[in-house]
Amino acid sequence: MIPLPSAISSGLTWTSLPKNRGYEIYQRGEVIGTLLYPGPASSDFRAEAGLGKWIFRRSGLVGASAQILEMETQRPIAMFRSSWRMQGMLTFADGAVFHVECKGVWHPVWSITTENRETVLSLQAQERMVENRNVAGISEERLMLLTMFALHRVLQAEEDAASAAIVATIS
Repeated sequence: MIPLPSAISSGLTWTSLPKNRGYEIYQRGEVIGTLLYPGPASSDFRAEAGLGKWIFRRSGLVGASAQILEMETQRPIAMFRSSWRMQGMLTFADGAVFHVECKGVWHPVWSITTENRETVLSLQAQERMVENRNVAGISEERLMLLTMFALHRVLQAEEDAASAAIVATIS
């Protein structure tokens, strides 16, 4: 993996791993992180990047909430709560609050903003691109964690949509 500081300053891309197992995150053709999905029997996603390793633990009906844990210690870092309109709030243990939102159906754009609605990152799911912004007071580690969490939300949304399509077909 390449060092994280140079990765954050510019756009990132990702590719899906085989058999819907997660993503690899790239910058300039080099892997800088992974988001792994252990499978339908588990509610944990594992995210690893240059500055950290985290677990995203999904809970509630169709991913209504999630907890972010530090992988090594299992220490809670943040809690996510979503609303019904593809929006949600991510609250960190240190009090920092971020808003997570998805706009669009055919070309969804996910964004994470600060409590004051300053855009931290935008993720274009169809184009598979993430654009990070240099927002004062946000560490490189937190910016990468937010990027990985946004990808986690994309994976959850795709999984939930596939499940809904199966249910609709059966009904």
